[in-house]
Amino acid sequence: MAPATHLFLSWVIAAKTTDNPRDCRLVTLAGILPDLDGLGLGPDLLNQALGRPATHFYLNYHHFLLHGLAGGLLIAGVLAAFAQRRWRVALLALALFHLHLLCDLAGSRGPDPDDLWPIFYFGPFHKDPMWLWTGQWPLNAWPLQVSTVLLFGWSLGLAVKRGDSVVGVFNRRLDRTFVAVLRKGWWPAWNQELQS
Repeated sequence: MAPATHLFLSWVIAAKTTDNPRDCRLVTLAGILPDLDGLGLGPDLLNQALGRPATHFYLNYHHFLLHGLAGGLLIAGVLAAFAQRRWRVALLALALFHLHLLCDLAGSRGPDPDDLWPIFYFGPFHKDPMWLWTGQWPLNAWPLQVSTVLLFGWSLGLAVKRGDSVVGVFNRRLDRTFVAVLRKGWWPAWNQELQS
């Protein structure tokens, strides 16, 4: 799935299962942090743009370094260390990590029908077992697009009720403004932020 879909899905679940903003942010991060192993795309594209020899960090490490059990335990452990309710966050982080894997198995195929993304559950230490579903949807498949729009709408509705939103995962000050805009409209929220 696309990172935005993972983000909205993770935040909705975190918002429903945690009782404080810090733990909500941490649990949300558990659903998106596995994709850090895809950051090799940046150097690959940069080397290509600069005419340097091709690198294949993205192809070699995405879905391998952090999409296995070791990555899940690492992510859950680090996030739990910063949590208010450590055991709850650790368990929720593991659950969201595994949901991330399931979602990637369902829909992360590239444009080519043969471009399937497997999950190596014991990666980066071993390539077996390799999980692969040949019915994987492409990233731009309509079920994934509809899911993203529905999750986005649900997250907006929850933000109005809760007083915080998915934006708070990255910036709490911007989150206050965003929620104020959702609740009151953009002009009163903008003026209030400028005065503070």
